[in-house]
Amino acid sequence: MTATIPENHIDLIIDKLDQVKLELMRLRATLIPEEDPTPELKKAIEEARNEFKEGSSVTLEKLLKELS
Repeated sequence: MTATIPENHIDLIIDKLDQVKLELMRLRATLIPEEDPTPELKKAIEEARNEFKEGSSVTLEKLLKELS
């Protein structure tokens, strides 16, 4: 069974989906308060960024092994 949808209907559907996505993002922003990072967290993030730039990394498998 095949249904044919006119192109202008597809555009309307895409526009509606975009509107729903924006509304969900607004709702999420309302429900999940954003917190300012602590100085310690900022430092840890910066250190992690530097390690990543230097090429220091750990595979997910290794990390999971260490944590279990």
